Order: sequence, then structure tokens, then C-alpha cells
Amino acid sequence: MVIFQGHPGINTTQLPPFTTRNQLLDWAETKGPTASIAELTDPQSILLRLDQAPGAPSSCSLELLMDMGHTLEWRPLTRAPVRGCRLEGVPGHKEAHILRVLPHVGTEARPRTVTVKVELSCASGDPDAILILQGPPYVSWLIDSNHNMQIWTTGEYSIKIFPEKNIHGFVLPDTPQGLLGEARRLNASVVASFVELPVANVVSLQAHSCGGGLQTSPAPVQTTPPKESCNQELLLSLIQPKCSEGIMTLVLKKDLISTLQCTITSLTFWDPSCQAEDRDDQFVLRSPYSSCGMKVKENVVNNEVIINLLSSSSPQRKKVHCISTEGLHFQLGLFLSPHFLQASSTIELGQQGFVQVSMSPSIPELMLQLDSCNLDLGPDADTVELIQSQAPKGSCVSLLSPGPGGDVRFSFLLRGYMVPTPTTGTLSCTIALRQKTWSLEVHRTISMRLNIVSPGLPAPTDKGLVLPAVLGITFGAFLIGALLTAALWYIYSHTRPPGKREPVVAVAAPASSESSSTNHSIGSTQSTPCSTSSMA
Repeated sequence: MVIFQGHPGINTTQLPPFTTRNQLLDWAETKGPTASIAELTDPQSILLRLDQAPGAPSSCSLELLMDMGHTLEWRPLTRAPVRGCRLEGVPGHKEAHILRVLPHVGTEARPRTVTVKVELSCASGDPDAILILQGPPYVSWLIDSNHNMQIWTTGEYSIKIFPEKNIHGFVLPDTPQGLLGEARRLNASVVASFVELPVANVVSLQAHSCGGGLQTSPAPVQTTPPKESCNQELLLSLIQPKCSEGIMTLVLKKDLISTLQCTITSLTFWDPSCQAEDRDDQFVLRSPYSSCGMKVKENVVNNEVIINLLSSSSPQRKKVHCISTEGLHFQLGLFLSPHFLQASSTIELGQQGFVQVSMSPSIPELMLQLDSCNLDLGPDADTVELIQSQAPKGSCVSLLSPGPGGDVRFSFLLRGYMVPTPTTGTLSCTIALRQKTWSLEVHRTISMRLNIVSPGLPAPTDKGLVLPAVLGITFGAFLIGALLTAALWYIYSHTRPPGKREPVVAVAAPASSESSSTNHSIGSTQSTPCSTSSMA
């Protein structure tokens, strides 16, 4: 429904029924370039000044708590969340009212004056109270209060009845926990209200009576939560670090924190300067292994997370750990015998392979485990699953006893018949490096390339030869040598000079005397010159 107050000739365009923000942005691009875009939650009033836009934004990605300056002013309908607590160990009845103005996301930090209206209903004079205002360096304050009270601010401030007189403030902590400590230092026994807001032009704070919590207009709310409402034990169980690429990261979802009825005022490592980043729906605390008080011993990184809660005067602490793989080397080896003496890069179809995964140097505090292994035979064949969830996959795979240095070992039998026949494969294993004391682990994947040969065929790039290949080569060499020797002897015996050949001896039976004499004469004539040779 559109109700016009002013010129009756204004044209309106009925928007299509959009269901997503992107649909609206796509439709707007068809009308022209986008000069500004804002998304507001429960606005009560909006003032939009349509000046000449200095330039179109680079993108239409929305930024949380963006300061649009002169272009947009609006007033929310819903009240800001107000919290409160009692500071234990501080005597008296002094109240503290804390307002923290968050810095805007815009790149340009222009000077701003925030008007703070404080309305207290005190029947018996001025209250024993202190107003703490903390904000970015470019924020100054104009305070309009109906009662006298102690004022503690950052930057500069002035009182409405003396607007020309600027008073220098103080350097205050920029964290909720630090502001609570400041209230304790100023002898406040009760934090009647604690409010965090984005940069605003006017903030109105109201209280119906002295001694009660301040409320943001328009309606009062209960500010002090029950002291035992936060389940601190479950909150600490959510602190689970993730370790990757030399960085420890902790993420706390705000919806889970809200379910546990906890209000976190600060989340830091042991070094308090390393604070968590407050994102849209989560707190993110991260640091490299070399800072924020990290201690590294035998590749185990140790630190402590400190959580300050609004409902507790003492911080909660939890030790956290990571495993650093810097300087660690992992080896994956294939062997053809259970003795694991000489590694090989070749396996024969139908042959049993023995796999060993090792880590160097060996660290007693760390335990090496095998999560999964598989053999990829290429796009034309199915991947052979060997290990899944630390258990052998099938009857052809067996887990073996660890090696002397804690090396993980297993064996598998490669099928002897495959269509098509693979020639290469990739053996990949995912290992888990676990700390023996805590439930902490790091996963790594290592792999090696294998040559696969059919039975009886040598591998072209292997370091050694399988037994059938050795026997085949030996028999072939023997056969070739025998045939070559016979051929050379045959050629030699048929190409010798006549004088070097073996003699021929003729023997005749007795006959007539003439014939005998003639035969004898012929024999005598042929044998006389080589008698010695013939005798020999």
C-alpha cells in the first residue's frame, strides 16, 4: 500500500513479486545504473536524500552496518538488545550505563557527532551512576541528560546546555570485556545496561526509575539475564580448532551461542591482542603458528582460548592444539616381498604387492594411521578400493603388523585378468596423523605411479626383471649361442684348403697277381709322399 503526502502527480511502478534479492537487482539493472542500495530491518521511518550520485558502486554486494552518510537516515522500529550484569566483589550501589558505538564498514571515516539522550526517573535527587560512551576515533558526543551523572567517553564530548564547550575524553578499551573492567575500576557494582549499536545520529536511552536498567526507546526491557543461564561446559565443548596450512582457526556460530544462553564479550588466544573477528553469524578466531602465544614442541602446536562472558566475572579457559606437518616427510612404497627390502614401481597382473607408509622423522607423540587407499587404473577401468575407514576392502587385502619404526603396512593381490589390460596405475593413500593424548588429527594424501605388466613381459622402465623374464632371456641366449656355434663349425669344415682336409684311405680285396701288383703300386705311389701324414 502506497500513501502519498505531497505532490499528487507522482508516478508509481508496481514491482513484480520478487522472491530473492538478486531478482530485484536484475530488474533494477534493466532501468539503469544502480546509484545506491540498502537493506533495512524493521524501519520505522526512512529519510532518503536523492542528490546527484557521485558514481555508481563497483558492485551491489551489501556490507553490514554500512554508513551511507547524508544519503540515508532511518529509525528502527525494534529496540536494540540491552544487557546487564552484576560486578561481583565491588561494594556499593553505583550503576554503570555503557554505550558502545561500532565502527562503520565504509572506507571513508568522516567525523560524526552522536547525540545521546538520557532520561532517568529519579525521585530522590541525582543517581550514583556513570555513563560510559565508547566509539571510533572520529566520533564525538553531544550529551542531553535530565540528571547529573559521571561521564566517561572516548574522543570529545559536550553537554547540551553548554554546546560550545568541548571536553576531551579518555582512552577506553574497544572490547566489551575491557569496558566492563573499566566500569569495575570506576567502582561500579552493577552494569545496569550495556548496548552496542552502529554509528547513529541520535541514541535515546530511558529508565523508569533509578536503580533499574536503561532501556532503548520506545519500550523498556529486562536487562539482567539470570546468572546461571549460560551453559559454560557445553560452550567450551564447541571450541574445536581446525588446523590447515600453518594456521589455527576456531569458529563459533552465534545461533549455537544463543541457544546456550551465553553472551560472549571477548574471545581471544593466550595473547589478548589476538581477538576474534565478529562476522555476520559467527565469531572467527585465527592465527598462524608463529604468533598469538603459540608454542610448538615436536610438531604439536599449543595455545589457550580465553572466553569472557557477560554473566561471569571470571574468564573461561580451554587449551587447544594443532599438529604442524612442517619438516615432516611421508613416503609411500611398493614392495614385491613381505620382507620390505627393495621398493619397486612395477607390479605384474596376478602378483601380490606389499605397501608401506612411513613418516620421517619419527615422533613418539604422533601416531600414523591409514584411513583409505585405492589403485586408480585409468579412465577405462574401475578404481580398485584397497582400504576404507581403516579396514581392508575385500578378501584380497590384508593389514600387516607395523614396521620397526611404526610404519603402516598392508598387502593386496592384483587381479590377473582385466579387460582392457592396464599398463599404468596410481596408488593413493590418505593417512591420518593423530596425537596420542588428545583427539587431534591431520589428514594427508600421498600417491605414487605404478607400471603394470602382463605375466612374462618385462617392464620397460622397471629397476629389475621378474623371474619368467629372466628365464626366457637365459634360454633364448643359450639357444642362439648353440645355433651360432653349429653354423660356424659347418662353414669352417667346408671351406678348409685341400691340404688341410682329412686323408682318404682305399682298401681293395686280393685278386690276380697283376692286379695285386698294380693295386699295390698305385697305393704305394699315393701314400709315399704323406706316409708320415697317413700314419698320423
